[in-house]
Amino acid sequence: MQRRTFAAVAASIAVVGAAGFAAPAVAQADYPNRPIVLIVPYGAGGVSDVVARALALSMGKQLGQSIIIENKPGAGASMGVMDMKHAKPDGYRLTLSPVAIFRQPHIQKVAYDPVADLSYVAAFMSYDFLLAVAQDSPYKSVKDIVEQSKKQPGSVDYGTPGKFSANHVLMALLEKKAGVQFTHVPYKGDAEAVNALIAGHTKTGVFGNTVLPHMQSGKLRALAIASETRPPAFANVPTFREQGYDVVTPSPLGIAGPKGLPPEIVRKLEAAVKSAMDDPAFQQSAANYGVRLEYRNAQDYSAFAKKAFAEEGTIVQSIGLD
Repeated sequence: MQRRTFAAVAASIAVVGAAGFAAPAVAQADYPNRPIVLIVPYGAGGVSDVVARALALSMGKQLGQSIIIENKPGAGASMGVMDMKHAKPDGYRLTLSPVAIFRQPHIQKVAYDPVADLSYVAAFMSYDFLLAVAQDSPYKSVKDIVEQSKKQPGSVDYGTPGKFSANHVLMALLEKKAGVQFTHVPYKGDAEAVNALIAGHTKTGVFGNTVLPHMQSGKLRALAIASETRPPAFANVPTFREQGYDVVTPSPLGIAGPKGLPPEIVRKLEAAVKSAMDDPAFQQSAANYGVRLEYRNAQDYSAFAKKAFAEEGTIVQSIGLD
C-alpha cells in the first residue's frame, strides 16, 4: 500500500512538473495573445515617434495584436532601457534602442548595461545628421565655418537637441579633426533648436531627419551630412568626407526587449519587423522625413550593440565630452 501511495504521489509530482515546464513553451507558442507596449524614449511628434508609430501599426497587423506606444523622454534617451530592467522577458514590453544608450555609460554613471540588460530584436532604420544654416547665412560650406573658427575660436555656435546627443558628438568630432573650437548651444529638442536657427539666435545647427521639411520650404540649407554616402533624400548635400573632414556618425534605430527574451519570441518579433518594413504605409511614413530603412536581424543587431558600446567609449575618450 505504501509503495502504491508513493508511486501515485511521484506520478502526480511528475505530471505537475511537466505541466510547469510546458507552460512557458505554450505561452511562447501563443505569443502574442494581448497588446504589446513599445516604449519610445522621446517626446511625441518627433521623427522617432512618428516612424515608430507607423512601424507599430504595421507590426500589429503581422502579429494580430495592437502595439501601444508609450512615450518616455529624458535621461539621454535611456528611459526605455531602464524600463526593460524591470520588465518581464515575455515580449509584452519592448523599447526603441537608440545609439545614445551606448554613449551615456561612458559619460556619466548609469544604472544599466546596454549590452547585458537588453535582448536585441531588430533594427529598422538609420538616422542621418546634417549641419545646417539659415537660408541667408554667409556660410556655404564646412570649410567656411572652420576658417571662421580658426580666425576667431568660438565665434561659430551650433544648436543641438541636447548635450551628449549624436548631434553634439558630430561637432565635437569636427572640432578635433579640424583643430578648431565651436560654441555648443544645447536645447531641449530638435524643434527648439531648429526654431532658434531660423530666428537667427544661432549661426548653425546640427539636426537629424527633422530638418528635411525646413530644407524643402527654403528656410534652412544643409552644408554637410555625416553619412558614408549621400542618402537619396539628401542627394544634393555633400558628405563631410567629400569636403575633406572624416566625420561619420552612424545611428541605427531598432527594437529591444528585456534580457532573457525567449528565442521563439525574438524570432516572431524579428519577422514582424522585417514584414512591416515592406508595408507601403510604413515606407511612406519614413520617406516623409527622408529616413533610410536599414534592416538588421537579431544576431546582427546584437553584434552591432557590442561593437557600438565599445566604439562610443573610444569616441567619448578621444573628444573629451564632458
